[in-house]
Amino acid sequence: MRTLRYFHKAPLRVLRIEKLSLRLKTRRAMIKLKIALAQEKQETILMLTTYKNYTQGLASKAEMKMANEQMVNVLKGLGLGVFAILPFAPITIPIIIKLGRLVGVEVMPSAFIDKKQMVKKQMVKKEIDKK
Repeated sequence: MRTLRYFHKAPLRVLRIEKLSLRLKTRRAMIKLKIALAQEKQETILMLTTYKNYTQGLASKAEMKMANEQMVNVLKGLGLGVFAILPFAPITIPIIIKLGRLVGVEVMPSAFIDKKQMVKKQMVKKEIDKK
């Protein structure tokens, strides 16, 4: 305790501030997760509606393209869900994501990717398509 007092004049205040900071960071992370899951839910509902319309012959090619992209996102989520069941999931999932990005494969569904990363990937994809 003496060492702590040596570095800080008010060690209890510092601990309270750090606790509050950690709580706020956790809350923000949970809100981001909730928003991403809600977005995935809406996209999946739209995908299923588009597939229903396709069976009736009412869906356009653009709608089908969007629905197929969402289907890929659902499969990505299912693939990561398998690893969530395994032991050491908090270690293995980030490693899988990092290795996938190094190889050039995006493992995370689109709702969980930052918007900046999405824009970069779209620009790279457009440059590749031009060549």
